[in-house]
Amino acid sequence: MTSVVPVSEGLWSRAAAVLGAVVLALAPGVPAAADPTPGQVESQINDAWNALEPIVEQYDRVHAQLLATQARIDALRRRIQPLQMQVDLAMARVGAMSARLYETGPGSRLAALLNSGSADTVVDQMTTLDELARRRTAEVAGVAVLRDRYLAEKAPLDALTAQLAVQDAELAARKRVIETRLAQLQQLRLAAYGTARGALRPVPCPLEYLGDRGSIVAKKACDAIGKPYIWAAAGPNGYDCSGLALAAWGSVGVTLGHYTGWQWLAGTPVTRDELRPGDLVFYFRDLHHVAIYVGGDWVVHAPHPGDVVRMTHIDAMPIAGYRRPG
Repeated sequence: MTSVVPVSEGLWSRAAAVLGAVVLALAPGVPAAADPTPGQVESQINDAWNALEPIVEQYDRVHAQLLATQARIDALRRRIQPLQMQVDLAMARVGAMSARLYETGPGSRLAALLNSGSADTVVDQMTTLDELARRRTAEVAGVAVLRDRYLAEKAPLDALTAQLAVQDAELAARKRVIETRLAQLQQLRLAAYGTARGALRPVPCPLEYLGDRGSIVAKKACDAIGKPYIWAAAGPNGYDCSGLALAAWGSVGVTLGHYTGWQWLAGTPVTRDELRPGDLVFYFRDLHHVAIYVGGDWVVHAPHPGDVVRMTHIDAMPIAGYRRPG
């Protein structure tokens, strides 16, 4: 059964502290020794987002687990429903048999014997009713055992759903706080740079096109350039980082989970020298960011809220490793 990973309070506290400090430091009117350079502003914003993105990925994982568990419960419910109908029908039949047996109790049976003139006829009728009742009871027992087995399977899934729903709601609430604060950061970024987007496609994208499946993936990622970063989205109107990888590889029939940790485990390890268009490049020790390689040491990624899908150099962030899905 899927395990529930508790929401990290330490992670949230550190992220909130970093973001609050950056917003305060960059806020207009705060005394400073000198106005920060654009590079310094970018560095501080990146620090804030790197503290926050693990929470985004945690939300993606929990939300995906919740949807998968709900799907399993729905499947079990569809299997339980006809079994319950069989139990109800069988119980109704047993009830009818019991009523007939009651009606043919000792007094009624004697009257039937006197009226029929044949003891054998009455005995045969009573024996038939008894046998039918036993069969119906056995039917009820068999179907009920199967129904109860499915109900037993469903019970822990119900409990898991409740836990995941609590985490999902908690992370969604934190998401709203993060998005509000990141919007403040983007306003500060606009003030520092004059634009929040810069050059989205500094070189042809993909820079290498080999005509293979990975190149199709790379082209799909390139086609998303300019689309907004949307938390927990996998297109077509916006993406987060793992959602972009999911959609790009989904275009060639490869299924990836909507979580960087799952995508890391789903791919075959490759070295930097072996990189081909479409390969996934993971960043930071906790793997909280992923990009799609498009050739020539360039990647496409969804950076953070307030920004858009864009190209960047492969070494723009600390690399954790490389994977080739499929």
